[in-house]
Amino acid sequence: MDQHTIAMAHEIDFSLLALFMRATFTVKIVMIMLIIASFWSWSIIIQKAITIRKSRLQAQSFDQAFWSGEPLDELYDALQDRALTAPEEIFCAGMGEWRRSHKEDGALIAGAQARIDRSMDVAIAKEAEKMTSGLSFLATVGSTAPFIGLFGTVWGIKTAFEDIALAQSTNLAVVAPGIAEALLATALGLLAAIPAVVFFNKLNADSERILGGYEAFADEFHTLLSRELDG
Repeated sequence: MDQHTIAMAHEIDFSLLALFMRATFTVKIVMIMLIIASFWSWSIIIQKAITIRKSRLQAQSFDQAFWSGEPLDELYDALQDRALTAPEEIFCAGMGEWRRSHKEDGALIAGAQARIDRSMDVAIAKEAEKMTSGLSFLATVGSTAPFIGLFGTVWGIKTAFEDIALAQSTNLAVVAPGIAEALLATALGLLAAIPAVVFFNKLNADSERILGGYEAFADEFHTLLSRELDG
């Protein structure tokens, strides 16, 4: 490589901002989309991580209260006076239907068990919707961001070859900037996709474990009520 080419290469600014500013309009749009997707993904990841941790603590706290030996009627009455957590919502849904299923003379209306199950299932479904909201966006970013970045790279390389043809030269100082700008799009695509995929799998698994705990509690609670009915 001659000294003139080396001197020209040293004069080129290869910083990320410079690469972005030199990119074509199409590649800039691709980069901006990927940067926004990355920031949005991280906001969802942080929010969901906080929500899952909070849900775990709430479930542990409610389990202690539920299995403390306190009469369930008293626990239900105490919960009516404050905002409810997810486990408390499920419990109150079942307990509320249990109370509504009794006639004035104390007899149980037919089909009570099925209605109690449905009430708790509806409460669990609502919590599942809250718990998993936003995860579909992480899955979408994880699966599409590399291809969006690849599109930006292909477009950038096409532009680089056009510049080579116009310059009538394959000099490294002519080729390198365009290739570097094109590859930046792929790098941004991977930067957005990798955390999205990793944390989608982690958060989805954590959410399923928590929802599985809700379903297990609903089954245990239904068993207790069944014993009451049989008694």
